[in-house]
Amino acid sequence: MVIANLPSPLTILENGDRLNRKEFERRYAASNIKKAELIEGIVHVASALRFISHAKPHGQLFGWLAAYQSMTAGLEIGIEPTVRLDNDNEPQPDVVLFRLGGNARIDADGYITGAPELIAEIAASTVSYDLHSKKRAYERNGVKEYIVWRTLDREIDWFVLEDGIYQNLEPDSEGVIYSREFAGLGLNVQAILGNDYVISPQDTTNCYGEPVKSIL
Repeated sequence: MVIANLPSPLTILENGDRLNRKEFERRYAASNIKKAELIEGIVHVASALRFISHAKPHGQLFGWLAAYQSMTAGLEIGIEPTVRLDNDNEPQPDVVLFRLGGNARIDADGYITGAPELIAEIAASTVSYDLHSKKRAYERNGVKEYIVWRTLDREIDWFVLEDGIYQNLEPDSEGVIYSREFAGLGLNVQAILGNDYVISPQDTTNCYGEPVKSIL
């Protein structure tokens, strides 16, 4: 009797599975899971999302970055896209902002391959993997700026890549953090945390003398 070499029938995708990206994609495609990420070779399946602690701040971050993108040529923005970083990492960041012709590109399958210039994530607190394994993966793969809104802690971390290591960006005297990668992109931390913000394309300058195109 001849036994055919059939592919593994296993298609279940569960939290904690240790997979490479190829196997992760195979199981993900065969499952009914809405959102799962591969971070440092470990599967993370998303749970149901609460409005106040995730959906609302997610919308605020996207609105801020979308306003900037709409006024700046050569940029793309997306919500929860699949990003093929490396063989052990395939996240779906809450928001990405990247340059056309930059480090990230849209591959033949329609996914992002490579590191977007800026990634923003909503996290519950410092215990979240967004500030640990995911941060390490973004750092190692060259994501130049990484924003984490810790909604339960009421804090926003903005990291910038310097010599391959993430360093914290601090607010200026007016409480605004300015991007180093995108001229004029500023975030008033206390305003957005207090739900008291406007998106304003006013003609002003930041601490580098560059025009501010979108500020909260």
